[in-house]
Amino acid sequence: MDRMYRVLGFWTGIFAVMFYLGDMYTTSLIFFGQTGFFLLLSYLKLSERMYLYIFGAYLTIFFAGFTYWTTFMMVPGAGGQ
Repeated sequence: MDRMYRVLGFWTGIFAVMFYLGDMYTTSLIFFGQTGFFLLLSYLKLSERMYLYIFGAYLTIFFAGFTYWTTFMMVPGAGGQ
């Protein structure tokens, strides 16, 4: 299970670099933070159950934040202008 966290760290790192190259600096910082978080967790040698609990908490926080952002912060109809 720890290897899957390294895989998540790899992919979030790739996304962070791509966001940085696309001049999306805030998003790239968020993804660099997630990369560090996943890589740190991957070397803690936790039990598989604990890794699943942490991933469930991560998803819960992400979906709550994403729902808040899309509901209250995004301006309807302002795509690309």
